[in-house]
Amino acid sequence: MKKAIMYVNQFFGQIGGEDKADFKPVIRAEQVGPVQPMAAQLHGEITHTVICGDNFMGSNTEEALAFIIGELEKLEFDLFIAGPAFQAGRYGVACGSVCRAVSRRFGVPVVTSMHVENPGVEMFKKDMYIMKGGNSAVKMRGNLADMARLCNKLLDGEPLLGAEAERYFARGIRHQAWTEGNSTAADRAVDMLLKRVRGEAFVTELPIPKLDRVPIATAIHDLSKAKVALVTSGGIVPVENPDKIQSASATRWGRYDISSMDRLESGVFKTIHAGYDPAAADADPNVVVPLDALREYEKEGRIGKLDDHFYTTVGTGTTQGEAQRMAREMVECLKKDGVDAVILTST
Repeated sequence: MKKAIMYVNQFFGQIGGEDKADFKPVIRAEQVGPVQPMAAQLHGEITHTVICGDNFMGSNTEEALAFIIGELEKLEFDLFIAGPAFQAGRYGVACGSVCRAVSRRFGVPVVTSMHVENPGVEMFKKDMYIMKGGNSAVKMRGNLADMARLCNKLLDGEPLLGAEAERYFARGIRHQAWTEGNSTAADRAVDMLLKRVRGEAFVTELPIPKLDRVPIATAIHDLSKAKVALVTSGGIVPVENPDKIQSASATRWGRYDISSMDRLESGVFKTIHAGYDPAAADADPNVVVPLDALREYEKEGRIGKLDDHFYTTVGTGTTQGEAQRMAREMVECLKKDGVDAVILTST
């Protein structure tokens, strides 16, 4: 029987939540969490579960991967599975990092699943099969079923039908294939042209990716005369969170007056971000929104003036569409206030 190993983070590995995100990697000879329903659908046996905290993988990637690869050296397996990671950015990057390392070292197929707006998709889709997953764990059952279907084809040696048919993100790998009837490229091109003229549906054989190109702004040659604003996706807000900004998948943002402040005080400001341990930011909000440092720069004349407001939202799980909308709304305020440059901080 073919064998597989599956990777999950600390939450799905039943270690704990965000408080356990620094959990070091372990490999257990059992099926933990979502590994069980995946195993029930697989044409093979999942022998081990790899578990690692998202923060540990993100902050200690080389150490985590070295340990995992070293432990896998002792095991036999034909397939490696990770996730599904949904829209969770850190989890997606962790799944991609592990899958890529395993593929390069052992040469076995690797499969994971992510939502289209998970940053891991763009980072790793050329290296592995990434199934088109849902945006939250509510979609777990369907995501596991899609992963299992592809995994079974790989284990059984069945030919794959391509990215669109199999529901994974296109990897940009081209294969020669013969069409039915052996029609030439010229025939197919004319056929597509006629369909387009008639307003009929057609699928191009060479899709051109849509690139969101943002022109580089003109350089500021003299910061000592520039007005600078602070913007963050780290979720720093007044303790009452007056704009009710969501802790994840944000659709709201806030603009708060700092004109009379030299620093953000703990107990007055906090973070409502659900994607990282809030302890340090709650104890000193300036580690995310460095008002104290910018005030020093202002006094020293390194910058002309700090804007009277800082802008904030939450980045974790927030879609590109919502992020773009919120950015456009912020920009209107920034332009109205005569801001020349923005310092954008994250977590």
